[in-house]
Amino acid sequence: MDDTGNGVASGTELRLERDVLLFFEDRDRDTFVRGDRRLRRTLRKALSLLRTDRPRLSGFELSFLLLCRAVTRAGRVVHVNDFALATRNPEFPVGLCGFPHILDGWRLPNPAVLGPGLFDHPLEAPALMNDPRFRVYLAFSEWMRRLFAQVYGDENMALWFGGMDLTEWPDATNHPKDIDFLVYDKIRWNRDTIVPAIRDPLLAELTRRGLSFEILRYGQHTNDTYRKVVQRSRGLLFLCEHETQGMAYQEAMASNVPVLAWDQGYWLDPNRPRWEPNPVPASSVPYFGDPCGERFGYHGADDFAAVLDRFLAKRDRYAPRAWVAENLSFEQSARLYLDAYDRAGADLRRAVLTAPRDAV
Repeated sequence: MDDTGNGVASGTELRLERDVLLFFEDRDRDTFVRGDRRLRRTLRKALSLLRTDRPRLSGFELSFLLLCRAVTRAGRVVHVNDFALATRNPEFPVGLCGFPHILDGWRLPNPAVLGPGLFDHPLEAPALMNDPRFRVYLAFSEWMRRLFAQVYGDENMALWFGGMDLTEWPDATNHPKDIDFLVYDKIRWNRDTIVPAIRDPLLAELTRRGLSFEILRYGQHTNDTYRKVVQRSRGLLFLCEHETQGMAYQEAMASNVPVLAWDQGYWLDPNRPRWEPNPVPASSVPYFGDPCGERFGYHGADDFAAVLDRFLAKRDRYAPRAWVAENLSFEQSARLYLDAYDRAGADLRRAVLTAPRDAV
């Protein structure tokens, strides 16, 4: 898949029931000339293919690739960054994904679905949904949907998640285990305070009980490293302030590794006071159920110790992989996106349905 699009030749007639036009921008911006960000991205990916320790993708890029895969599996033809095709079909809906600078100078008149990706808070672009081209804004999880709906309105919001590929994350139940817990450290802010106050007492409790663990720090490992350590682990201790979706812990669940998650309950982004005077409810595991493991807040070591007791007692009875298969499938991911895409294309669909037969 590249920036010229794929699937159908550009001259082919587009059909709502078949075609999806997606536009994506990663974190790169043009530096010297218009469009050089795409050349740099292509070169970087070509070089990464030569490495055996390929780094994990950015969250936005991973979400976009999962979106493309889900929609393709649903039988649609995906065209990526095909401006010429969208220009020739100005009433056909498009999807805008990735970093918010994709909207800088956006001139296409096509009705649009916004996301996955874009903004951390709706007040970064409070008038965004006043643009008549922008029909639906996607949120990764329910806590995000509620936050954005306060500004953009419920009628403009929809949920979407990236589906889990169970073939890429096989059942690790019978894999040899030599680690009681993989400790996934995704503590992003105020580490000087939170690590000694939260992480270190939890690790001390594991040590006191003679439980083995290995720590992986977010952003300092590769996909292959993570997969191999997940397979060796009897459980995942997930430490993150909050997640929009949370691919890492869901990949562990897909591997049938139960999760013990610190879920302190609020959005702790240090930028929050710029937009919100009051605490914002949030979750570190926004997609989670009883079969997946346990969650705990933090009110001292006794709180964690009690939840750890429960987790260890039930560890072999959790069924996170089955929960992922039922709740985070590619089929569900595609349906959520295509429902939003069809909403954006409603005007075109009505025009097609009401046009005289010889004009269709």
